[in-house]
Amino acid sequence: MHIDIISVLPELLTSPFEHSIMKRAQDKGLLTVAVHHLRKWAVNEYGQVDDYQYGGGAGMVMMCEPLVNAITELSASRKFDEIIYVTPDGKTLNQRMTNALSLKENLLIICGHYKGIDERIRQKYVTLELSIGDYVLSGGELAAAVLVDAIGRLLPGVLNDETSALTDSFQDNLLAPPVYTRPVDFEGMQVPDVLMSGNHAKIEEWRYEKALQRTKDRRPDLLAD
Repeated sequence: MHIDIISVLPELLTSPFEHSIMKRAQDKGLLTVAVHHLRKWAVNEYGQVDDYQYGGGAGMVMMCEPLVNAITELSASRKFDEIIYVTPDGKTLNQRMTNALSLKENLLIICGHYKGIDERIRQKYVTLELSIGDYVLSGGELAAAVLVDAIGRLLPGVLNDETSALTDSFQDNLLAPPVYTRPVDFEGMQVPDVLMSGNHAKIEEWRYEKALQRTKDRRPDLLAD
């Protein structure tokens, strides 16, 4: 999979992709992440990529020309399956969406900044708008990092044990069940006997029941789906 990211602050995206699972995915050649500085396509020698918004009001707006030029140049190298704009008013990202996106080959992510991007870019070029929650960040870079991580870890071969992703929360509209490791007794709290029984059928039954109960208690809305 190849992911291009357009940003006015590419430095914010350096660390998330240089460590842990995302680094492993790139080292294996399973994922390529290319971050592009929008000012490369600035409208003048001063690096301008934003301007005042029509109608007045606080906050600058990212201009059409730099974004169109960036999208056009990047699209000349590959056909994007989705051009994604991360924005608080997009569809809320969930596991079903990341599963679907992990099956794509080429994605382009636009990181908003200031008051966002000109609406005409959203209307003509963006194919998918995503939010990572009902709150506002200083820019779209952190949201883009979350999105890439959520997608990248699902790519076949990225995780050492691919079944791990299949048992994550939300994969089957259930939260994950409780997990335990050594010691068996910690401050008087015991690991459930069934987990040490060696009876895999019973263990899976216990995990399903615990996942179902945890979902009922914490996220009953997931069961409604």
